[in-house]
Amino acid sequence: MQRLLTVLSILAALPCPALSAEAGVEKATKTNFLVILCDDLGYGDVGCFGNKTIQTPSIDKLAAEGMKLTACYASAPVCSPSRTGMLTGRTPYRVGVYDWIPAGSPMHLRRSEITVAALLQKAGYDTCHAGKWHCNGRFNSPEQPQPGDLGFDHWFSTQNNAAPSHRNPVNFVRNGKPVGPTEGFSSSVVADEAIGWLEKRKDPRRPFFLFVCFHEPHEPIDSPAELVARYPQAAKRGEALHHANVTQMDSQVGRLMQALDRLKLRDDTLVFFTSDNGPETLDRYAGAWRSHGSPGPLRGMKLWLYEGGFRVPGVIRWPGKAKPGQVCDEPVCNLDVLPTFCEIAGVAPPADRALDGASFLPIFAGKPVARKQPLYWQYDNALGWAKLAMRDGDWKILADAKQTKFELYNLRQDIGEKQDLAAQEPERLKTMAARLKQIHAQVQAEGPRWPAAKKPAKGERD
Repeated sequence: MQRLLTVLSILAALPCPALSAEAGVEKATKTNFLVILCDDLGYGDVGCFGNKTIQTPSIDKLAAEGMKLTACYASAPVCSPSRTGMLTGRTPYRVGVYDWIPAGSPMHLRRSEITVAALLQKAGYDTCHAGKWHCNGRFNSPEQPQPGDLGFDHWFSTQNNAAPSHRNPVNFVRNGKPVGPTEGFSSSVVADEAIGWLEKRKDPRRPFFLFVCFHEPHEPIDSPAELVARYPQAAKRGEALHHANVTQMDSQVGRLMQALDRLKLRDDTLVFFTSDNGPETLDRYAGAWRSHGSPGPLRGMKLWLYEGGFRVPGVIRWPGKAKPGQVCDEPVCNLDVLPTFCEIAGVAPPADRALDGASFLPIFAGKPVARKQPLYWQYDNALGWAKLAMRDGDWKILADAKQTKFELYNLRQDIGEKQDLAAQEPERLKTMAARLKQIHAQVQAEGPRWPAAKKPAKGERD
């Protein structure tokens, strides 16, 4: 007994390897999560995805340090549904968010839904939302759940876009209290909040989930003059403003990465950078004259069910797991965030409801994602004839609302969806159409019906 006590006393006197000598606190043993979500950033708007004009050094560096996802998908070709899909791991039409949500709308992410933030919060994670929320119409009102009701300890958010523009926005709310006028450009304001939250956490030993939702480059676009001046070659009205807006956002991605380094958080943090949908169409409405986003080699843009509507830039940096400079062609969707983060954190995902995402952990070993069902998209207000789409492996089917008209593409061979193979592949078309019909019926049966909503205010857009 005396010998045992002596050994224990010696061990107690030894320095603990889990302690940080500099910080004097125990390092977090669980993986931290930082999700950076842009608004209307197109597949072709970033240097590492082929843009030769727009300067995005921070995102390019992030991709060089981690994994570039060349088949990264949003769960919808428009804002609000895409965000609810990412938070819940469920196809937005199951959740009941069918389109972008105007201010005052009854449509919202219901309290009965379980978000990735709520699951991680329950597992001991600190959670923060900074930026665009757009998951309800009655923002900062007890009539509908707010970010704080859906898993976020701290929130600094706007209902929809930064207003009146990205310059000096006035519509942020912090934990239920309107902030009033802020100085600076929206992405800087959002990054300031996110970094400040990281620095001021009461217990830095706790793991965190930080959800940073930039407004850029969504209209109404405004950009710093010094960044606009970097694009003297821009010949079209609003082009330099757009490009500078992306560069402004990129600089704040850089600031976030610098903060992780300064706080010794890089090695313990999975960073996922992506966009909520494809790029806005130039001059689609009166205020969209600065919308010079690019889908790159993809067909279609925001609001379409061709690839350009929801295939978006994707980058993951996860030291020790994602090899620097790695490129992944495996389809990954924002629906996969919830099941993936749950698996990493050792948290059980909800078992009482359908989940449409799957863990993307296999991609780090060069293996495919094990999906129970194909990726599925529905947008009844989509531009063009197609309102439904589904990707299964390399193949994608598009259908009209009544599922009487179809197109079929091999995306591995035809990323631009130029050659419709429906006539050449009748058996494949028949099989995929039947699967699409089955998923559509399940989703339609689950989604709620909302009371009639008033029309959006004049000038309000997504």
